[in-house]
Amino acid sequence: MNQAQSLLIDSLTRTKHVANAALIKILDSSVLAMTPGFNIQSQAPVFVQAFYKDLLQVRREGLYFKERHYKCVRADDQSIYLKGKDNGLILVKTRAFVLVGTYSQGMYPSVCVEAVEKLADYFRGKGN
Repeated sequence: MNQAQSLLIDSLTRTKHVANAALIKILDSSVLAMTPGFNIQSQAPVFVQAFYKDLLQVRREGLYFKERHYKCVRADDQSIYLKGKDNGLILVKTRAFVLVGTYSQGMYPSVCVEAVEKLADYFRGKGN
């Protein structure tokens, strides 16, 4: 387990309101770290491009993730919040990374958002 993966586990999944998390490098859309069992390599470029194509389109159409449609709740230059039937997806961009967090049924979406945004602020503070 690398340091980035430990950071995802310690600061996100241990909250019990983030089901899975990943850290994607914007430069090449590669996955730097992810929580165990959360394989998103094929989806990583879509998540990065969501911030660089027309955000209005993301707001209107949402995104597909693991063959499920997620409706957009919020989309701006820094954050995209998406909601499924009983789960959700949080994407937050820093200078170097897109941080991904998911929540599932029984978890509080607001706590997931807060945890992911707080970790993104940490990366921003470090210049990443």
